Amino acid sequence: MSVHTILEHAPIGAIVAWSDGTPRPPERHSKKLADWKNNNSQGRLIRKHGGRDASMLGRGSFTLHETDFGAGGVIAIRVHRTFSLWSSLRFAIIERPPVGAVRVFDRPGDHAELVHLATHRAAAGQWLSEHGYPNAVREEVTADETAADAVEGRAVA
Repeated sequence: MSVHTILEHAPIGAIVAWSDGTPRPPERHSKKLADWKNNNSQGRLIRKHGGRDASMLGRGSFTLHETDFGAGGVIAIRVHRTFSLWSSLRFAIIERPPVGAVRVFDRPGDHAELVHLATHRAAAGQWLSEHGYPNAVREEVTADETAADAVEGRAVA
C-alpha cells in the first residue's frame, strides 16, 4: 500500500507496518540490521495530517507511534514516525481497532492525536482518570466503520 492508501483507508488506531522491501540482514551484521529496522517496522496510527482530501491535493502525511522507552511505569521517550506522501516505503495495515474499542484523543478537532486505545468505554475512563487529559475526546469504534471497510474491500492487508 502507498501513503495515499493509508491516508484514505486506515482507521486511527490501526497497526501499520512499513517496509523498504529489502531482505533482513543476519543478526551478526548489527549496523546493517539497525539500518534495516529503521526502514522496516510497525506502529499504531495516531494522526493523519492535512485533512480528508490531503492525498488528492498532494500534501498529506500520517504519524505512527512506534514505541516507548522508560522504566517503572514511567515513559521517558515516545518514538513517533511521520511519513509524507513522498515516502518510497510500502505500507500494510496489520490490525484494525476492534469494534467496541474506544479511541482517546488528546483534544477535539483536526489536530487531535490518539493517546490511548482502550478495550471499552469504562477502560477509557479509567485510563483518563490516571493520565489527566483535560480536553480529551473519546470515540468508539463502531460496527458500521468495520462493516464499511469489509464492503469497500479494506480488509486487513
